[in-house]
Amino acid sequence: MNKSFMQRTLLCLLILNLIFGISFQSTLAQQRTKAKIPVVLLSIDGMKPDYILEADKLGLKIPNLRRLVKEGAFATGVKGMMPTVTYPSHTTMVTGVAPARHGIYANSPFDPFSKNQGGWMWYAEDIKALTLWEAVNHAGMKSSSVDWPVTVGANITFNIAQIWRASTAEDRKLLRAVSTKGLLTEVEKAVGNYPEGYDYSIKAERQRSAINSYILENKKPNFHTGYFSALDEEQHSHGPYSKETYQTLEELDELIGNVRASAEKAGNGRAYFCVVSDHGFFKLNKEVRLNFALREAGLIELDEKGKLKSWRAIIWNSGATSAVILKDPNDRETKNKVRDILTRLVADEKSGVYKFFEGEELNQTGGFPNAAFIVCTKPEHYISGNFEGPITVGRLPGGGHGFLADFPEMNSAFFIVGPGIQAGKNLGVIDMRDIAPTLASLLGVKLPNAEGRNVLLINRSAKP
Repeated sequence: MNKSFMQRTLLCLLILNLIFGISFQSTLAQQRTKAKIPVVLLSIDGMKPDYILEADKLGLKIPNLRRLVKEGAFATGVKGMMPTVTYPSHTTMVTGVAPARHGIYANSPFDPFSKNQGGWMWYAEDIKALTLWEAVNHAGMKSSSVDWPVTVGANITFNIAQIWRASTAEDRKLLRAVSTKGLLTEVEKAVGNYPEGYDYSIKAERQRSAINSYILENKKPNFHTGYFSALDEEQHSHGPYSKETYQTLEELDELIGNVRASAEKAGNGRAYFCVVSDHGFFKLNKEVRLNFALREAGLIELDEKGKLKSWRAIIWNSGATSAVILKDPNDRETKNKVRDILTRLVADEKSGVYKFFEGEELNQTGGFPNAAFIVCTKPEHYISGNFEGPITVGRLPGGGHGFLADFPEMNSAFFIVGPGIQAGKNLGVIDMRDIAPTLASLLGVKLPNAEGRNVLLINRSAKP
């Protein structure tokens, strides 16, 4: 046997070993991925924890939500972030960090001249922190999402993003373009058309529920996020604890049960199923017009049509919390004027202004890092961007959020069931930043920069 033949034989054996080794490792990785228990994070926008924990007292018929309390762990409340509104909160829930770190400071970008035409912070490229979806994908597993906020362009394996521009079929074309290629077409063929535009009626939520179930059962993701907002819409219209709110929650309860059943079907009878919300609610009866106060002080100028012409200081509003932005952050004269205005409003019991933050105290809130001031109102008072006076006026009844997280009424919800989770375990009040690291532990992935903690102290990464 000559040397050349031996070399060729050895080379062939090495190549075959490499091929079969890669194949074996790939198969092993696939088996581990298939064996992972799916983790589902389902958000019910605006759901107050006492709706479930005090269901008997409130007369609510919500068997699926009540099962979560009986069969798993729950928080009596989740203390939120600054501001307590949808997009910053949902981004905190998948990153484990405050808005000042993850970059989603409000629902909508700062846009004093309305050049963005009502657009929201839809785009995942604005998120500056590692998300659970990315951590899952980096670990070689699959992620999926239906309508979760701030997911346009997100690194999600199967993604139906949240975005709207018009409530027509044209919006579905937009959604098809920004979601995972071919996914929306596939699910619509299977379960019917996706809701058109900004539609959070119960009928639309039923369709989203069916789409969540389809993706869970057919794509079998390791981590899935879903979002329902009908309850939030109802509370904005009729306020918390209204009969309309209760009816909506009872109808959503059925959909929550359907998604849980699909998650457990996808996991061969096992799933970690986590239901959360992003904020609580207050009833409203007054409106606070901070921009009018700034205009009175000569810091805002309007044109002959009453439209914004120029500004030295103006608000960036989030319900009951507003950032005050300076045109020139180094304009000391304007900053002093604003401070004087806010000090006067806080001292006036009738103004509706509760508190304001600046400097290091502002930095500690975890919100609006580029603001000169953050202003928060008293319960039942909402901030508007109206330039006309008076500063405080009556408003139509309804409900709202965005209030200081220190108010217990702003607490959101956290319920979770699954293998190894103690039934009926009361976690007390937790921090919203705890949600992401807790779920990361169940997924066997790491969020090294998360500011929260694992509230369950369960780690399944060693037992796929």
